[in-house]
Amino acid sequence: MRGRPVSYRTYQKRTAALAFAAALAGSAVLTAAPAAQAAVVDVNYQCKTPIGDKSAVSPIDIKSVKSGSAYKLTMSWQKGVSSSPVELGKGAMTPSAVIKVGGADSGTVAVSGAANAAAIPANTPIKINDLSGTYTPKKSGKVTFTAGVLTIKALGTTTTCTPSNNPGPSLTLDVTAAGGSGSSTSGSSGSGSSGSQSSGSGDSLPQTGPEDSVIALGTLGGTVLLAGAAGALWLTRRHQAVRR
Repeated sequence: MRGRPVSYRTYQKRTAALAFAAALAGSAVLTAAPAAQAAVVDVNYQCKTPIGDKSAVSPIDIKSVKSGSAYKLTMSWQKGVSSSPVELGKGAMTPSAVIKVGGADSGTVAVSGAANAAAIPANTPIKINDLSGTYTPKKSGKVTFTAGVLTIKALGTTTTCTPSNNPGPSLTLDVTAAGGSGSSTSGSSGSGSSGSQSSGSGDSLPQTGPEDSVIALGTLGGTVLLAGAAGALWLTRRHQAVRR
Protein backbone atom coordinates (compact mmCIF):
# COMPACT_ATOMS: atom_id res chain seq x y z
CA MET A 1 0.00 0.00 0.00
CA ARG A 2 1.47 3.25 -1.12
CA GLY A 3 1.55 6.18 1.30
CA ARG A 4 0.09 9.59 0.74
CA PRO A 5 1.85 11.50 -2.11
CA VAL A 6 4.21 14.20 -0.93
CA SER A 7 3.89 17.61 -2.57
CA TYR A 8 6.75 19.10 -4.55
CA ARG A 9 6.99 21.97 -2.05
CA THR A 10 7.48 19.47 0.79
CA TYR A 11 10.26 17.80 -1.19
CA GLN A 12 11.92 21.17 -1.69
CA LYS A 13 11.86 21.82 2.06
CA ARG A 14 13.33 18.38 2.79
CA THR A 15 16.02 18.91 0.19
CA ALA A 16 17.01 22.27 1.65
CA ALA A 17 17.07 20.78 5.15
CA LEU A 18 19.34 17.95 3.99
CA ALA A 19 21.76 20.35 2.30
CA PHE A 20 21.82 22.56 5.41
CA ALA A 21 22.53 19.56 7.65
CA ALA A 22 25.40 18.52 5.38
CA ALA A 23 26.85 22.03 5.52
CA LEU A 24 26.66 21.99 9.33
CA ALA A 25 28.42 18.64 9.42
CA GLY A 26 31.21 19.99 7.22
CA SER A 27 31.71 23.09 9.34
CA ALA A 28 31.67 20.98 12.52
CA VAL A 29 34.55 18.92 11.15
CA LEU A 30 36.48 22.09 10.36
CA THR A 31 35.80 23.51 13.82
CA ALA A 32 37.31 20.38 15.35
CA ALA A 33 40.73 21.14 13.86
CA PRO A 34 43.29 20.67 16.63
CA ALA A 35 45.42 23.59 17.73
CA ALA A 36 48.27 24.20 20.13
CA GLN A 37 47.70 24.35 23.85
CA ALA A 38 48.55 27.80 25.16
CA ALA A 39 48.16 29.19 28.65
CA VAL A 40 49.26 32.21 30.63
CA VAL A 41 51.19 30.78 33.57
CA ASP A 42 52.11 32.60 36.79
CA VAL A 43 55.84 32.28 37.39
CA ASN A 44 57.29 33.06 40.81
CA TYR A 45 60.77 34.45 40.13
CA GLN A 46 63.40 34.43 42.86
CA CYS A 47 66.00 36.97 41.78
CA LYS A 48 69.62 37.27 42.86
CA THR A 49 70.48 40.95 42.54
CA PRO A 50 73.59 43.00 43.40
CA ILE A 51 71.75 44.40 46.42
CA GLY A 52 70.20 41.17 47.70
CA ASP A 53 67.44 38.70 46.94
CA LYS A 54 64.10 39.80 45.55
CA SER A 55 61.00 38.00 44.35
CA ALA A 56 58.16 38.75 41.99
CA VAL A 57 55.33 36.86 40.32
CA SER A 58 54.65 37.54 36.65
CA PRO A 59 52.20 35.84 34.27
CA ILE A 60 54.18 34.42 31.35
CA ASP A 61 52.85 33.87 27.85
CA ILE A 62 54.70 31.96 25.11
CA LYS A 63 53.47 32.12 21.54
CA SER A 64 54.75 30.43 18.38
CA VAL A 65 54.78 31.18 14.67
CA LYS A 66 55.83 28.45 12.26
CA SER A 67 58.65 29.39 9.89
CA GLY A 68 59.69 26.64 7.51
CA SER A 69 60.71 23.63 9.58
CA ALA A 70 61.23 25.75 12.70
CA TYR A 71 59.13 27.83 15.08
CA LYS A 72 59.68 31.38 16.24
CA LEU A 73 58.89 31.56 19.95
CA THR A 74 57.95 34.81 21.68
CA MET A 75 57.99 35.03 25.47
CA SER A 76 56.00 37.83 27.12
CA TRP A 77 55.87 39.15 30.69
CA GLN A 78 52.64 40.74 31.87
CA LYS A 79 54.18 42.20 35.02
CA GLY A 80 57.55 43.62 35.97
CA VAL A 81 60.16 41.61 37.87
CA SER A 82 62.95 42.73 40.20
CA SER A 83 63.88 46.42 40.45
CA SER A 84 66.88 48.74 40.57
CA PRO A 85 67.84 51.10 43.42
CA VAL A 86 68.86 53.66 40.80
CA GLU A 87 67.24 54.83 37.61
CA LEU A 88 68.09 52.81 34.55
CA GLY A 89 68.48 55.12 31.57
CA LYS A 90 67.25 54.32 28.09
CA GLY A 91 69.11 51.29 26.71
CA ALA A 92 70.79 50.50 30.04
CA MET A 93 69.01 47.19 30.68
CA THR A 94 69.27 44.13 28.42
CA PRO A 95 67.17 41.02 29.19
CA SER A 96 67.51 37.42 28.02
CA ALA A 97 66.00 34.11 29.10
CA VAL A 98 65.75 30.44 28.35
CA ILE A 99 62.65 28.41 27.58
CA LYS A 100 62.75 24.81 28.75
CA VAL A 101 61.74 22.22 26.17
CA GLY A 102 60.02 19.05 27.38
CA GLY A 103 57.69 16.29 26.34
CA ALA A 104 58.76 14.48 23.18
CA ASP A 105 61.81 16.73 22.81
CA SER A 106 64.28 18.18 25.31
CA GLY A 107 66.72 21.04 25.77
CA THR A 108 66.36 24.80 25.98
CA VAL A 109 65.67 27.68 23.62
CA ALA A 110 67.55 30.94 24.18
CA VAL A 111 65.40 34.03 23.77
CA SER A 112 66.51 37.64 23.76
CA GLY A 113 65.19 41.09 23.02
CA ALA A 114 65.91 44.77 22.75
CA ALA A 115 67.16 46.96 25.61
CA ASN A 116 64.69 49.17 27.44
CA ALA A 117 63.32 51.85 25.14
CA ALA A 118 62.62 54.28 27.99
CA ALA A 119 64.18 55.08 31.33
CA ILE A 120 63.12 52.89 34.26
CA PRO A 121 62.66 54.83 37.53
CA ALA A 122 64.45 53.66 40.66
CA ASN A 123 62.73 51.04 42.83
CA THR A 124 60.22 50.30 40.10
CA PRO A 125 59.46 46.75 38.85
CA ILE A 126 61.44 46.20 35.66
CA LYS A 127 59.09 45.44 32.75
CA ILE A 128 60.73 42.96 30.41
CA ASN A 129 60.22 43.47 26.69
CA ASP A 130 59.10 40.50 24.59
CA LEU A 131 61.93 38.04 24.03
CA SER A 132 62.13 35.79 20.99
CA GLY A 133 64.15 32.86 19.71
CA THR A 134 63.94 29.95 17.28
CA TYR A 135 63.06 26.34 18.05
CA THR A 136 63.81 23.59 15.54
CA PRO A 137 62.26 20.21 16.41
CA LYS A 138 64.72 17.35 16.86
CA LYS A 139 62.02 14.81 17.65
CA SER A 140 58.40 14.38 16.64
CA GLY A 141 55.46 14.47 19.01
CA LYS A 142 53.92 16.71 21.63
CA VAL A 143 56.49 19.24 22.90
CA THR A 144 56.08 21.58 25.87
CA PHE A 145 57.63 25.01 26.44
CA THR A 146 58.08 26.34 29.97
CA ALA A 147 59.55 29.56 31.34
CA GLY A 148 63.14 29.14 32.53
CA VAL A 149 65.81 31.40 33.98
CA LEU A 150 65.63 35.13 33.25
CA THR A 151 68.83 37.19 33.14
CA ILE A 152 68.91 40.98 33.39
CA LYS A 153 72.10 42.89 32.67
CA ALA A 154 72.24 46.55 33.62
CA LEU A 155 74.97 49.05 34.49
CA GLY A 156 77.64 46.37 34.52
CA THR A 157 75.71 44.10 36.89
CA THR A 158 73.83 40.85 36.35
CA THR A 159 70.58 39.80 37.98
CA THR A 160 69.47 36.18 37.66
CA CYS A 161 65.82 35.26 38.25
CA THR A 162 64.91 31.59 38.63
CA PRO A 163 61.34 30.19 38.66
CA SER A 164 60.72 28.71 42.11
CA ASN A 165 57.17 27.40 41.83
CA ASN A 166 57.75 24.68 39.22
CA PRO A 167 55.48 26.41 36.67
CA GLY A 168 53.61 24.42 34.08
CA PRO A 169 54.10 24.81 30.32
CA SER A 170 52.95 28.05 28.72
CA LEU A 171 52.76 26.36 25.32
CA THR A 172 52.38 22.84 23.90
CA LEU A 173 52.94 22.06 20.22
CA ASP A 174 52.60 18.92 18.13
CA VAL A 175 55.65 18.92 15.91
CA THR A 176 57.45 16.81 13.33
CA ALA A 177 61.22 16.77 13.32
CA ALA A 178 62.73 18.46 10.27
CA GLY A 179 63.70 15.86 7.69
CA GLY A 180 62.47 13.10 10.00
CA SER A 181 59.98 10.34 9.46
CA GLY A 182 58.30 10.43 12.86
CA SER A 183 54.63 11.01 13.37
CA SER A 184 52.98 13.30 15.86
CA THR A 185 49.76 13.12 17.81
CA SER A 186 47.07 15.74 17.71
CA GLY A 187 46.94 18.46 20.35
CA SER A 188 44.24 20.81 21.47
CA SER A 189 43.43 24.30 22.79
CA GLY A 190 43.93 27.88 21.85
CA SER A 191 46.45 29.26 19.48
CA GLY A 192 48.79 26.67 17.89
CA SER A 193 49.70 23.86 15.70
CA SER A 194 49.40 20.19 15.24
CA GLY A 195 51.82 17.94 13.48
CA SER A 196 51.16 15.50 10.69
CA GLN A 197 52.58 12.09 9.97
CA SER A 198 55.42 12.52 7.55
CA SER A 199 58.01 10.40 5.88
CA GLY A 200 60.13 10.96 2.88
CA SER A 201 63.54 11.39 1.42
CA GLY A 202 65.40 13.84 -0.71
CA ASP A 203 65.48 17.56 -0.19
CA SER A 204 61.83 18.09 0.65
CA LEU A 205 60.93 18.89 4.24
CA PRO A 206 57.73 17.60 5.85
CA GLN A 207 55.01 20.11 6.52
CA THR A 208 54.09 20.66 10.15
CA GLY A 209 51.74 22.96 11.95
CA PRO A 210 48.05 23.79 11.70
CA GLU A 211 48.03 23.94 7.90
CA ASP A 212 48.16 20.16 7.51
CA SER A 213 45.29 19.46 9.89
CA VAL A 214 43.16 22.25 8.46
CA ILE A 215 43.72 21.03 4.89
CA ALA A 216 42.93 17.43 5.81
CA LEU A 217 39.85 18.32 7.84
CA GLY A 218 38.73 20.81 5.23
CA THR A 219 38.86 18.05 2.61
CA LEU A 220 36.78 15.80 4.85
CA GLY A 221 34.30 18.59 5.53
CA GLY A 222 34.03 19.30 1.81
CA THR A 223 33.39 15.60 1.14
CA VAL A 224 30.57 15.56 3.69
CA LEU A 225 29.07 18.70 2.17
CA LEU A 226 29.27 17.32 -1.39
CA ALA A 227 27.75 14.03 -0.28
CA GLY A 228 24.83 15.86 1.30
CA ALA A 229 24.31 18.02 -1.77
CA ALA A 230 24.44 14.97 -4.03
CA GLY A 231 21.82 13.22 -1.87
CA ALA A 232 19.61 16.27 -2.02
CA LEU A 233 19.92 16.45 -5.82
CA TRP A 234 19.08 12.74 -6.11
CA LEU A 235 15.92 13.16 -4.03
CA THR A 236 14.81 16.12 -6.15
CA ARG A 237 15.34 14.27 -9.44
CA ARG A 238 13.66 11.14 -8.07
CA HIS A 239 10.61 13.14 -7.07
CA GLN A 240 10.49 14.79 -10.48
CA ALA A 241 10.70 11.39 -12.14
CA VAL A 242 7.81 10.07 -9.96
CA ARG A 243 5.68 13.07 -10.87
CA ARG A 244 6.23 12.35 -14.56
